[in-house]
Amino acid sequence: MVPDSTVLIQNLELETPLIGLYDAPETAPFEPLCGPKPGKRACVFAFYNAWLKGETLHLTADNYGCGGAGSWLWDIKTRTREEYIRFLVDDEGLKASHEIMGEWIDHINPYKPEHGHLLIGPLQPGQEQYLKTITFMVNPDQLSLLLTGAQYHARPSDPPPTLAPFGSGCMQLLTAFPDLGQPQSLIGATDLAMRQYLPPDMLAFTVTRPMFARLCALDERSFFQKPFIKRLRKARS
Repeated sequence: MVPDSTVLIQNLELETPLIGLYDAPETAPFEPLCGPKPGKRACVFAFYNAWLKGETLHLTADNYGCGGAGSWLWDIKTRTREEYIRFLVDDEGLKASHEIMGEWIDHINPYKPEHGHLLIGPLQPGQEQYLKTITFMVNPDQLSLLLTGAQYHARPSDPPPTLAPFGSGCMQLLTAFPDLGQPQSLIGATDLAMRQYLPPDMLAFTVTRPMFARLCALDERSFFQKPFIKRLRKARS
C-alpha cells in the first residue's frame, strides 16, 4: 500500500499533483491517457500541463517520444555508442571529452520494463503494485523541506538519502536510482533540454517507495511543526 500523503502535502502547501511512474500491464486504470504522436519526438515533460489536468502519459516500446526515453526507459538503442557520444559532447556540450561521456554512458544501466506500458501521471489508487517512483513538482522552499525530510531518518552510515545525478529528465524519474528498494530521493528536472516545459521556479523531487513512506511518516515532532518553517511561512506571506 502507498502511505497516506495528505498531511505531507498540507505541510508542503503543495498545489501540484504527485506524479507516479508505473510499469503496468494494462492502461485502462490510468485513463484519460495522453502520449506522443506516433513517429514524432516529444519530451516526457512536454506533458506537464496534461498531468495538471489529470491525464497520464502513456509510453511503449514502439512510441516512447524521444531517443533519450527510448534509450534509458526502454533499453532501445536509438544511436550507436559513438553517435551518442558525438551528439552529447560535440553538439550539446554536456561533458568535457568523448572519453568522459563514454565512461558515463557505460556506467548507466537502462531500465528494462517488466510490462508493456510505462505510465507517468497523477497517482492512481489501486495500482500500487506497479508504482516505481513518486515525483513532487516543487519550488525551492518545498524542495528544501523535502530535502530535510529525506535526511530525517538517515544515519551517516546509510546510503546517501538524496542524489543529484547528471542525466536526462526522464532518467531522473527512474533510471538514475541505483536501487529502487532503498529509501532514496533524487533532485531532478535539471536537464537543460527539458527545462522549457516547466515553470522557471520548479524542480522535481523524485523518491523511491521506501523514501515516500518515510516522508509520509513525518509527524508533529518533526521540523514541520518547529520555528524554522513557521518563520519561513511568515516571510513568504
